[in-house]
Amino acid sequence: MTSVSPQAKERPAVVVAILAGLSAIGPLSIDMYLPALPELGRELGAGASLTQLTITACVVGIALGTIAAGPTSDLLGRRRPLLAGVIGYAVASLLCVIAPSATLLIVFRLLQGFTGGCAMVIARAVVRDRHEGVAAARFFATLIQISALAPVLAPLAGGLLLEVMPWRGLFAVISGLGVLLTLMVLWFLPESLAPDKRDAQGPKAVLAKFGRLASDRTFAGYALTAALSFAALFTYISGSSFVIQDVYRLSPLTYSVIFALNSAGIVVMGRISSRVVGRHGPRRILGIGLALSSVGGLVVVTSPVAGLWTLLPGLFLVVASVGFIVPNSVALAISSHPPHMAGTASAFMGATQFLFAGVAAPLAGAGGAHTSTPMVLILAGLSLSALVVYRLTPVPQTADAGES
Repeated sequence: MTSVSPQAKERPAVVVAILAGLSAIGPLSIDMYLPALPELGRELGAGASLTQLTITACVVGIALGTIAAGPTSDLLGRRRPLLAGVIGYAVASLLCVIAPSATLLIVFRLLQGFTGGCAMVIARAVVRDRHEGVAAARFFATLIQISALAPVLAPLAGGLLLEVMPWRGLFAVISGLGVLLTLMVLWFLPESLAPDKRDAQGPKAVLAKFGRLASDRTFAGYALTAALSFAALFTYISGSSFVIQDVYRLSPLTYSVIFALNSAGIVVMGRISSRVVGRHGPRRILGIGLALSSVGGLVVVTSPVAGLWTLLPGLFLVVASVGFIVPNSVALAISSHPPHMAGTASAFMGATQFLFAGVAAPLAGAGGAHTSTPMVLILAGLSLSALVVYRLTPVPQTADAGES
């Protein structure tokens, strides 16, 4: 264990809660205001595609934040960059409250995503500092279970809060949660990367490490698998509110309930993953998750004809399978490199995931707010592509690979 900052006292249960909260910044930033997207678009005079760019801006910001903060935390340690990230996140969320136009909201969302991405990527690196292999997969699965409460509760809370406040109030609530995370990091999260384990090399070495990671077929395969699956998830996130509310004419609160139930599937699958990964290994569990997601993608393609009868079950499979896919793909990729590479490896994965998601998200609304066809076709294509990449990824020759 590394030295503990005098400002932060080690409390294991609280540390888990903090890391889960930091990991939940992404869904928190997006899911809480999803029920408000149609209202937001009407107030700011923005169409479906421009409104969805507020999601894309946040996603791209997260990607840029992970690229910046991951290597920085390898150089300076985890604590100082993490504090800068969560403080910036609280401020950026507050700026979203006062955005007078869709254009400025997109700018503020980019800043919100950047600062939130800094916090998220460092949280992953902290896990790698403490655990590896199956232990890392178990810990990531635990974080997924806890942080998945954000996409379960956030849209429900957003739908309920919209009954008593405008959409701007949701960002004020998010800013308050950012302040709470800042205080918890300041008081309870110690430094996890000792000075003698830090990477003292400069920017050129960082670029070289990115190149080394990209050329590693095993790491790159798992990173691309996770990125494609993540893009499928964000296609659902960005498009489902319009499809369910505008195409199928369900209310914002009903949409929030559907979204929460799908997200609850992540919690259940994450719980199952943490229990069985020690017996079957992260690679096999990852494969099962990708197969389930692909089935969901194929089912959801029939929804323009069959309607909600296939749309809802298909979406559930795509979303719930994240509980199998994310913890195991991250653990397999990051554990394939030593601790001093953890921040950079986490940044590579995070940036890839959110860049793919940033490209996919606005495409879901390419046909306008009154058709589901673009969303379901993209979902199916991304889910099947992730499965293909996984099958082409070399099997690690380790006990933790879980592949017979």
